[in-house]
Amino acid sequence: MKAMVVDGPGGVDVLQYRDVPDPVAAAKDVVIRVDSCGVCYHDIVTRNGTLKAGVKMPVILGHEIAGTVVDVGSGVRGFKPGDRVATVQRYHICGSCAHCRTGHEPLCDDRKFLGDWGLVGGYAQFVAVEDDNVALVPDEVPLDQAAITACTLGTVWNAMRDVGNIKIGETVLVTGSGGGLGMASIQLARLQGARVIAQTTSKAKAERLTELGAHEVVVHERGEDFSRQVKALTKGRGVDVVVDNVGNLLFDPIRKSLAIRGRWILIGQLTGDFVPFNPAQLFLKGISMLSATSTTRDQLVHCLDLVAAGGVTPIVSDRLPLTEAREAHRRVEAGTVAGRLVLQPAH
Repeated sequence: MKAMVVDGPGGVDVLQYRDVPDPVAAAKDVVIRVDSCGVCYHDIVTRNGTLKAGVKMPVILGHEIAGTVVDVGSGVRGFKPGDRVATVQRYHICGSCAHCRTGHEPLCDDRKFLGDWGLVGGYAQFVAVEDDNVALVPDEVPLDQAAITACTLGTVWNAMRDVGNIKIGETVLVTGSGGGLGMASIQLARLQGARVIAQTTSKAKAERLTELGAHEVVVHERGEDFSRQVKALTKGRGVDVVVDNVGNLLFDPIRKSLAIRGRWILIGQLTGDFVPFNPAQLFLKGISMLSATSTTRDQLVHCLDLVAAGGVTPIVSDRLPLTEAREAHRRVEAGTVAGRLVLQPAH
């Protein structure tokens, strides 16, 4: 099969389009013909070497996958050839550790992340993923939207509902709101009855963010402290919750934007840098720092059902052939993409 392979970390030139062996179904495997694979910033930090933990080179990137089943292993019962399916972000969990047994399989001790651990990723014509990490896609959901549902909607669902417990009437600040996670955050926060403030450095994206449900949009220059704008919109109080899709680049303005007893939910981190801060700046205001990573299969199923019902829409900004993966990475790194770019290896 054709795949985009990374032999070692570096710039976009390390993405090499070449032949690799077709995957063969082991007992628990579902072999998927990849219709669509989202391009996440996680792919960027894996490719450029910022992310090292859990990465095994050479690697086929891509963890946001949807397509059609072409083969299943001898132990698979829930899927058959011809099924339309999507994956969570992993291809393997143990199923027996304390995390797996309590519905927290993204933290499985033996987890293997799609697109990080060797030649198992969505930047390829086919991929084999263990059935614990695959869900059926409702007929109403296009496969390009299904591909990005786990990583965008699913991760945000995890953060807002299961970790952050956002309540009706709370004010939520969404950082990095012009990206795939950010646009999902706006929609889901509105569904939970929150007032939504969207943060962006792109004036061109502001109107779209309002259309998606943001009550207010804070637009600022890169590196500028936007906390004064947030405080003005909240009459000096600050926000109850921050859904943080960016990380350390916005650490200080986020901290200053939080109200007393605010909740800071970390989802994204775009660099490998560290942030020095005085813990008293948090605990004297009773601020809680929380985090959400990845998506369970149950969360994916719920989100696919929500998309099928028209409750939310995964935002696909453009679709490119697999051969254009380098261009996709350039555009994602430049921050010009509103929503998610999707590669389509099977087209």
